[in-house]
Amino acid sequence: MKALSAADLRRRRSLIVLATLSILSTIVFGLLQKSGQDVTYGFVFDKEWVLISQWVIGSKTASLLFGVISVAASALSYFQFKAGKTSKIASAVGSAGILMSFISWAAAGKFIPITGLLQGALLLSVPLIFGSMAGVLSERSGVVNIAIEGQLLAGAFVSGVVASLTHSTFLGLIVAPLAGCLISTLLAVFAINFAIDQIILGFVLNVLVYGITDFLYKKLLIPYQGTWNSGPTLASIKIPLLWKIPVVGPILFDQTIIVYLMYAVVFFVNYSLFKTKWGLRTRAVGEHPTAADSVGIKVNRLRFMNVMIAGSVAGLGGAYFTVGGVGSFSKEMTAGKGFIALAALIFGRWTPWGAVSAALLFGFAGNLQSVLGIIGTPIPSEFMLMVPYLATVIAVTGFVGRVRAPAADGTPYKRGESH
Repeated sequence: MKALSAADLRRRRSLIVLATLSILSTIVFGLLQKSGQDVTYGFVFDKEWVLISQWVIGSKTASLLFGVISVAASALSYFQFKAGKTSKIASAVGSAGILMSFISWAAAGKFIPITGLLQGALLLSVPLIFGSMAGVLSERSGVVNIAIEGQLLAGAFVSGVVASLTHSTFLGLIVAPLAGCLISTLLAVFAINFAIDQIILGFVLNVLVYGITDFLYKKLLIPYQGTWNSGPTLASIKIPLLWKIPVVGPILFDQTIIVYLMYAVVFFVNYSLFKTKWGLRTRAVGEHPTAADSVGIKVNRLRFMNVMIAGSVAGLGGAYFTVGGVGSFSKEMTAGKGFIALAALIFGRWTPWGAVSAALLFGFAGNLQSVLGIIGTPIPSEFMLMVPYLATVIAVTGFVGRVRAPAADGTPYKRGESH
């Protein structure tokens, strides 16, 4: 019998966990459910074209149905694994089945707006996606970016203040990347030029931004709120025809300009990282800077530039909290989103699309907690508040399995040294 590789062993364990959860969800949420109530799923958000308005089904029936689908998908995924195939579609269907089985049980007798749930998940994911893209740019270059939280907060603060003073959301968007870039420049100077421990440095920069924004918030934004902290917000822009597509249209194509910029950033980062000379050089200095240096690549110069770009991306994401959301700045309003973005980066294995997928997962967990809390569920509210953070911890420590960061990530480079 051929011995399984470490990667195959991890995948087999993940499939066993998936199958176990599928069976448990079928039993607990389906077979053991006593409720005879219906659950109603809504699929219309605004005035888009209607494919199906509502789906009313018995809660127990729905939980059993999705549980059985999950079990079947898990079995198919395992058989594919035994046959040497690596398709992830069956595993994704199995995971979705478990989730829908749980929702059908938790929402017995309730109404679940599916389109609204997914749109809210996307909106909660926006700063996470910007932050994780900043992490990809920085860490694929070999510089650990713990300061994403500070870059998001700086972008939110400066964007909100400038928009308030000028009454212009456009100017608020313009200055947000500059604020994030300023913080990342400090990171680059001390991490690259002076070889300071990058993890400690990142936390120090976060504390610095916390302190500065807190001081200015108390001294300026609270006493003079009408002038300094009451900015306008971005209006949503409907993309003609596309926003009318059932379910998908209102989620993706009825958004503010900052969400459309997010789409562009994700595409640009993914394309540039894997399809351009810059991307090849970036991956080279993140994996083996000595080899990159030997063929004439200016390692530290490229790292410095990429860290600054990363800060600009995170700063733009910070603008989502103010001009993209409520307009005004509040103390520590990023609420740890930079650290969750780091978790999405790890979960996504330092790839753009992987990080986006993880950020969407965390955003969905957060919005599901809110929706179930509003409609009322048999689950204690304290536990529901834990859901987004539990999803983050489980994803990073268990479900994602073993991951490998870029080989030179966090290692300062000095020419002439061997790495």
